[in-house]
Amino acid sequence: MASRMFRLKGEFAFVILQKAKMLEREGYDVIHFEIGEPDFDTPEHIKEAAAKALKEGYTHYTPSPGILELREAISEYLEEEFKVEYSPDEIIATPGGKAAIFYALTTVVEEGDEVIIPDPAFPAYESVIRFLNAKPVFVRLKEENDFRMIPEDVEAKVTDKTKAVVINSPHNPCGSVLTRSDVEGLAEIALRHNLVLITDDVYHKIIYDGFEHESVVSIPEVRDRVLLLNSLSKTYAMTGWRIGYIAADRRFIERMVVLQNNLVSCLPAFVQKATVAALRGPQDFVKKMVDEYRRRRDVIVDGLNRIRGFKCKKPLGAFYVFPNIKGVGMDERELVEYLLREAKVATLHGSAFGPGGEGYLRFSYATSIDLIKAGLERIKVAIEKLQEAG
Repeated sequence: MASRMFRLKGEFAFVILQKAKMLEREGYDVIHFEIGEPDFDTPEHIKEAAAKALKEGYTHYTPSPGILELREAISEYLEEEFKVEYSPDEIIATPGGKAAIFYALTTVVEEGDEVIIPDPAFPAYESVIRFLNAKPVFVRLKEENDFRMIPEDVEAKVTDKTKAVVINSPHNPCGSVLTRSDVEGLAEIALRHNLVLITDDVYHKIIYDGFEHESVVSIPEVRDRVLLLNSLSKTYAMTGWRIGYIAADRRFIERMVVLQNNLVSCLPAFVQKATVAALRGPQDFVKKMVDEYRRRRDVIVDGLNRIRGFKCKKPLGAFYVFPNIKGVGMDERELVEYLLREAKVATLHGSAFGPGGEGYLRFSYATSIDLIKAGLERIKVAIEKLQEAG
């Protein structure tokens, strides 16, 4: 077995999900906060576009980077949403956001390079970097800084081996959102040290309280060294469709097209046609979904802060909360197992996202308000029982 295969790690969320499913098979009612998946269905006009494409025979090979119509639609979307211009030959459609992460890092990173990533962070960043036999360098996201990636903290980690910085805003797992000053500072660091910036903007539409999404891609001076990663999974509730994309300078995209050609040849043609419908069609679904997430966020933040030992900041984006549970007096891994066993509530320990997550849990509030309230009540009872026993 090749040693590189043992450098890959899976997402712990799916381990917890499997345990929760086992309990459900035993007849228990489990409330799920562990998986970051919208509970909304894909909008009808997108499904109808896929069905229409199937009936019209879109079941064959397509160009490896994606059909021209799709890349044109992505180009239009990026100009509208990010105020940046990318031609279709600067865009590749990918089989999901995770593939986009793999393609970007594989294209940029050499063996022995260092890549700066947030800590905590989406686990795929570290996993792929280690797979490439490179070194992830962690920048701690501090609660007192609202879990933002502070440019000064990033620059302190730069060495002569640093190749790239991975940026994620809105952030998984913390729900933090970078400011204009933050992204400008990160751009300056990239220019000063000749670094590539890989910006994962998957949650860019899920943002609250009047804040606007700020992406480093909007800074012209660094455009040629930025790889913009995105996906349809969260914005359009299309997790099962496996469609994402990368926009970047041609020198990056050309090599990714060859990589994709070797791996999967192309994406399913009918999924690409459905994605065109998502990007060019009505966007009212997105606003309604985000409005509902905001209501859920307020309920879960308020409820967690009423549980003894929990302290939860109000996130500005994505659909996660990242409460500090150090006051409970239990290791966060043990607490996850206790809540699953005692309360039949599935959540995720913060250290699943890196060492900076120790002492925290992650909750996804991509579920109904009724289930959120029920889950919070179960947790409250379980914590009270734990503290009475202690």
